[in-house]
Amino acid sequence: MTAPHGNEPDGTIEPGNGSPPANGTPRPAETAPESAPGIAALAAGYAEKAGLQRNKHGHVDILKSAGGVQGIAESILPGLVFLIAFTITRELPVSLIAALAAAAVFTVVRLVQKRPLTQALAGIAGVAISAWLANTTGKAEDFYVLGFYTNAAYIAGMALSVVLKWPITGLLFGFVRNEGIEWRKDPERLRAYSIATWVVVGVLALRLVVQVPLYLQGEAGLAALATMRLIMGAPLYILGLWVAWLLSRPAGRGPAA
Repeated sequence: MTAPHGNEPDGTIEPGNGSPPANGTPRPAETAPESAPGIAALAAGYAEKAGLQRNKHGHVDILKSAGGVQGIAESILPGLVFLIAFTITRELPVSLIAALAAAAVFTVVRLVQKRPLTQALAGIAGVAISAWLANTTGKAEDFYVLGFYTNAAYIAGMALSVVLKWPITGLLFGFVRNEGIEWRKDPERLRAYSIATWVVVGVLALRLVVQVPLYLQGEAGLAALATMRLIMGAPLYILGLWVAWLLSRPAGRGPAA
């Protein structure tokens, strides 16, 4: 899913808004703090590492930002394979091995495609930790418990970013919109990115609200927990990211915008 790309401005901050001095001498550009270029570079690097992608219109490409079809499959299939295997065999070790094998297949596929292995390796590491937890406790539902801690950590980090007035969505979307970190100087833009960040926090919190009670039901809630994990994984993330993008759009600047 890609964000709409109508006549939305790219969010670039226009340098200087005053008229030149009466004597015709060009107004000298304001000198930015020395730390600004370094912070802007860090923000751009963070956005790139987060996998945020632009489409040909300069807007965020939501599907590619979620890893594309292959990336979404990498995040979904190991858990799905685990559920199917456990439902059929009722054997926890067999089901865990099947999930690990599914994650390993994606790593091999990326090797063959000569694509970066970061996402696949992160995925197989997550599956391995989840498998270890479930095998250690002997409870199939513990295969999904790692996601709760991951979600809680993201919620805390994003909430803190808003409190510190460095909302995460501003660092990500500001890069795509060529705003850099200039949006922090505009109270309205800062507010918009804070709201957008709370939208993503809401998505992550909703996962916990729905899934934790299912986890507490034990094996009886396993099928429902696995199903909600699939539905509230990449699909809900993509929807939340898209809504956050729309809510943080810059206001138009004149007829051209």
